Amino acid sequence: MRDLIDGIETVRGTLMDEARGPAMARLVKRGTLSARSRIDRLLDAGSFAEIGGLVAAEEDGSAATPPARTLSPADGVVVGSGLIDGRPVVVFSQDFAVFGGSIGRLGSAKVQRALQLAITRGLPLVMILDGGGHRIQDGQDARHFANANATFHNFARASGWVPMVALMLGAGFAGPTNYAGMADLVVMVRGVSTMGIAGPALVKAATGEDVDGQTLGGAEVQVDRQGLADLGVASEGEAFDAARRFLSYLPSNARAPAALRDHPAVGRIDDAMLDLVPVSTRKAYDVRKVLRLVADADSYFELKPTFAANMVTALARIGGRPVGIIANQPQRLGGMINADACDKGAHFIALCDAYGLPIVSFIDVPGFSIGSSAERTNLGRRSAKLVFEWGHATVPRVSIVVRKGYGLGYFAMCGGRSFAADACLAWPSAEICAMSIEGAIDVAFRKEYLGAPDPVKRRQEMIDETRTKIGALRGAEGFGIDDIIDPRDTRRRLAEIFASTLPRRPMDHPPKYRSIAPI
Repeated sequence: MRDLIDGIETVRGTLMDEARGPAMARLVKRGTLSARSRIDRLLDAGSFAEIGGLVAAEEDGSAATPPARTLSPADGVVVGSGLIDGRPVVVFSQDFAVFGGSIGRLGSAKVQRALQLAITRGLPLVMILDGGGHRIQDGQDARHFANANATFHNFARASGWVPMVALMLGAGFAGPTNYAGMADLVVMVRGVSTMGIAGPALVKAATGEDVDGQTLGGAEVQVDRQGLADLGVASEGEAFDAARRFLSYLPSNARAPAALRDHPAVGRIDDAMLDLVPVSTRKAYDVRKVLRLVADADSYFELKPTFAANMVTALARIGGRPVGIIANQPQRLGGMINADACDKGAHFIALCDAYGLPIVSFIDVPGFSIGSSAERTNLGRRSAKLVFEWGHATVPRVSIVVRKGYGLGYFAMCGGRSFAADACLAWPSAEICAMSIEGAIDVAFRKEYLGAPDPVKRRQEMIDETRTKIGALRGAEGFGIDDIIDPRDTRRRLAEIFASTLPRRPMDHPPKYRSIAPI
């Protein structure tokens, strides 16, 4: 038995980084870490327990070919479990030193095993991605490929049950992009990572287009312009930090308790809050400064900060409780909601609802984008995604009208009684109405003021008269909102509300099988 054990450990040793000198040298030249080193950087020290480490691709029967275990150690995917901040997770890491990180038949089976373990145990899944899609050597045989596999079926099963994180740390076209598309957080390293359905070589062969990887699918494209990834960071270390921080806000699965933290008693926010939001709706401000003051110190963590920046989505804590925050950003497009902002907000609401995070909506919205350019973005359908997600959310939610609450945008931000908020609040600076005052006068009362002896004067009088009817006090008088609060009391009021709400409200939909999501 001792001899047998020693023999197995000898084989295992040949698969470790220390025994793979040439392969590790290639990674050093490339400027990246090995698959196992990346796992060590991500997890708590000494906590990784590997499975499938002895896997090797099938031999091809050729005497001239090196043993498969030498060519394809672990078949290019390192899989196992470990701890992040003391909590168990499942992880897999692609090995770029094995056939460029391509996904072989057994490597794919190991990914499926990781998914199965995450689903069965109710543990978060972290994917460290750096490689190509399906390994051509394995895929060009119908005997194997016709079977397909249950990978994406299981990704769909895992979605909303366990948090999934994709760290795109290098080449990521094809398969890794499909994996990342199912994740709750996707992080790319700027200047290094790539994502997309097909890489430059396949694009060139299929279409004749000659394009480099960064132009086709670098972070500038997939993080900043397309929003396929959530964060673009400067280094792998920052990517690991982002994964750990993201998971710290979420339970291990949808049925696990919230990740609460001890916190001192919630007091009043500093008077500096009163100077952050100009009363004049013509002046812009950075809503992120407001959100950081409302959140517990150092707890604000923004998602997709460079994509659709007119809508802010962030995780934070209030009184030690994890919450999701969605807010209009007056610094970009005046806080107007466009198609990309709808997609961003809808996905964020779904994330929070899946994992039981209460949602706070900070409203300063002039409405939706309009015009032919807006219609070309299919805004009618994409705006429906936002209200669709509010209508399906079961977590507590609170709306706070900071300044503008105009038109359908007010509904789409959960204003008033639109989606049964647990509290509908406003700051004294709030203005709530169906559309901008000037626009309303010009559309509905144009004939009236043009018929006056002094049309300019009469138009301004009508604007001033209307402005007296849209303030926060008027909204409270009609009971469209529950209360007008001092901005400095915002954090305290939110902490009190969420401490008294149920974690979930019963689903009040008719007995249908499912809703049909807008495309």
